[in-house]
Amino acid sequence: MGDVRETATLAAGCFWCVEALFKRLEGVERVASGYAGGEVANPTYEEVCSGTTGHAEAIQITFDPEVISFEELLQVFWRSHDPTTRDRQGADVGSQYRSAIFCHDERQRQLAERSRAEAETLWIEPIVTEIVPFKNFYPAEGYHQDYYRLNRNQPYCRLVIDPKIQKLQKDFSERFKETPGD
Repeated sequence: MGDVRETATLAAGCFWCVEALFKRLEGVERVASGYAGGEVANPTYEEVCSGTTGHAEAIQITFDPEVISFEELLQVFWRSHDPTTRDRQGADVGSQYRSAIFCHDERQRQLAERSRAEAETLWIEPIVTEIVPFKNFYPAEGYHQDYYRLNRNQPYCRLVIDPKIQKLQKDFSERFKETPGD
């Protein structure tokens, strides 16, 4: 393995779901749930949920690009949520649940734009995912970190997250870790 690590910051609805999915991918070393893209420094969950801070619930991924590329992360991203609904994922409604790729550099922006164009063929409706420059990421409160692993029997985890994991594990079986850590 190389010494170079990269960072990706993605928003695809509830960060509990997105964190649980990306933690299972080979080459992903760390996933933090948090808030990205807003105007308020160090927002609380309640402030973000109010929809007034401009933040999206997001995850920040630290990954080894020699094991999994940014492009491969984006392939999972496009299939892990509905990128055609503005400010909504399922029953979660509000700008904090928007679909977004927060690009850390010009290379990520170009790859994200190309990936979005390729992903258009997966959906009937047009993709509304924002591709914007990264400006901030604030880790969410501790009880949001590793939520799925710590609350697997909670109804939201069983009814919403479990089916997403099963679908992605089927679609990307070659990329899933044998032991996801939960």
